[in-house]
Amino acid sequence: MVYNMDIKTDKGEMMAVFFRRSRDNGLKITPQRSAIYQELIQAKDHPSADDVYKRIIKKIPNISFDTVNRTLLTFSKIGIANIVEGYGQAKRYDPDLETHHHFRCMKCNTIIDFHNKEYDNLKVPEDMRKQFTAMSKKVVLEGLCSKCKRR
Repeated sequence: MVYNMDIKTDKGEMMAVFFRRSRDNGLKITPQRSAIYQELIQAKDHPSADDVYKRIIKKIPNISFDTVNRTLLTFSKIGIANIVEGYGQAKRYDPDLETHHHFRCMKCNTIIDFHNKEYDNLKVPEDMRKQFTAMSKKVVLEGLCSKCKRR
């Protein structure tokens, strides 16, 4: 297993994808959208909309939470961010579009990216393939991170 605690993708490449996908989907590239995306790609913690809002309001004091929340949802719809389900908590966002999986600490809710070829190649069970078309496969492991385990 290879652990990826940092975003490895080049931020310049990610911004180019942001501009291209925004144009392709008819979205205006506003200063607010650009700032929200830049904040997201700088984050290493799979932030929630509230986390991004608290960070972005320091740069754009008059931005609303609703704008941040709707923008992040739009980013997921146009394929420049993935939603990491909140497991009973707020949705969290991940700008890393490369195939990877997550480990979530059940105590502190830290989410850590990891790569594993075996998980990438999991086969969808035949009975599921008959009923559904799987568009992606993601594995989420849950347990205690090393910090919480030591406590």
